[in-house]
Amino acid sequence: MWMLRWMCRHTRIDKIRNEDIRKKVGVAPVDDKMREVGLRWFGHVQRRSLDAPVRRCEQLAMVGTRRGRGRPKKYWGEVIRQDMAWLHISENMALDRKAWRSSIRVVGYR
Repeated sequence: MWMLRWMCRHTRIDKIRNEDIRKKVGVAPVDDKMREVGLRWFGHVQRRSLDAPVRRCEQLAMVGTRRGRGRPKKYWGEVIRQDMAWLHISENMALDRKAWRSSIRVVGYR
């Protein structure tokens, strides 16, 4: 964010909100871009054949391991499912690359 402020010649002393600077520069929020990158990787993995190493690792189940104390870990698959539910898309859409990319694309504020 400091780089965007520097590009606009503003400092924190100017008291300009981050959202206003992002709109001025035309940059999308970081969390949306991170969601896009994860879903783009998911689409890549889904289009691979079932015998590809990355797809075989997807079906591995850890048996006999104990879960540690505290909050359970958030797994990659759970995050992807939440992101797909948030964007109202399904796993079947990943097979069509062009449709998948257009549905997960995050555009800046321009």
